Amino acid sequence: MPIQIEPTWWITAIEAPIVAALFWMIHGLRKDVNDRIERGDQRDSDALSRTREDLAQFKIEVARTYVPLSLIRDLDRRIADHLVRIEEKIDGVTRAGIAVAQAARRMEDRE
Repeated sequence: MPIQIEPTWWITAIEAPIVAALFWMIHGLRKDVNDRIERGDQRDSDALSRTREDLAQFKIEVARTYVPLSLIRDLDRRIADHLVRIEEKIDGVTRAGIAVAQAARRMEDRE
């Protein structure tokens, strides 16, 4: 007589532990994936900050190395000359305004 296994015994003895093990594995995998994502975000953030620092240092190096000092001096002289011309124009307008105001007062005094 062959041994007959009842379906409820099969479910209890074999399938239930297998299903529980599968759920436990899925839970572990999900946790591992979330941890890896968080570590990846942190690595990306660190890499981004390092890249920004490197870019800032490169900009400083470019400013020091590639811009000739004569060009900087020429630009400074041109800006200073232009500011002097602006100042002379403002002084001229101010003098003209004062002269007009004085002439207006003299005319009011004559009347």
